[in-house]
Amino acid sequence: MSGKANSGRTQAQRSAATRDALVQAARPLFAADGYAAVGTEAIVRAAGVTRGALYHQFEDKTELFAAVFEVVEAALTQRIDDAVSNSGLEDPIELMLLGARAWLDACAEPEAHRIVLVEAPAVLGWLRWREVGLRYGMGLVQSLLDYAMQVGRIRQQPLEPLAHVLIGALDEAALFVAQSENPDRARADVLVVLEDLLGSMAVG
Repeated sequence: MSGKANSGRTQAQRSAATRDALVQAARPLFAADGYAAVGTEAIVRAAGVTRGALYHQFEDKTELFAAVFEVVEAALTQRIDDAVSNSGLEDPIELMLLGARAWLDACAEPEAHRIVLVEAPAVLGWLRWREVGLRYGMGLVQSLLDYAMQVGRIRQQPLEPLAHVLIGALDEAALFVAQSENPDRARADVLVVLEDLLGSMAVG
């Protein structure tokens, strides 16, 4: 029994390692060349595994891309959470503005720009792209809004719909910058709008 259990754990570890190798190999390829231009042969060669191993782990290239997108989205969320948590700021409005700036800064970088804003909506469809974004970002946004209500910096109101509206604004802001011919100017303009939006929510 013990030998079988150890064998099972070893197989699970090998499978996880193969999956991770594929995701880590595909991530820079998708970021550099885009989903359509990256073939599965290039991915398995970079990962050092067989094509059969790829299709054992993922139904198709789309599902591998989805896994890459989740990894990038999780890293973005953690980065913003760290920036907010380590800022030393206490005012929730300032914390939300800091988070918004961190989000826009991250999305301006080549990997996040290509994978999160350009490729993911096109490859996965808007609904799936939105679901992943909400899954990772909702907790952080809700916690900041809840804190703001508790300390009286914004008025009490339904938390979940407010969080959805704010995330929608942040996503659209990032997409606006990503699609602009002058991203620097677009980012500056968007930050003015976000500052006004968050400032209009503030009381006290």
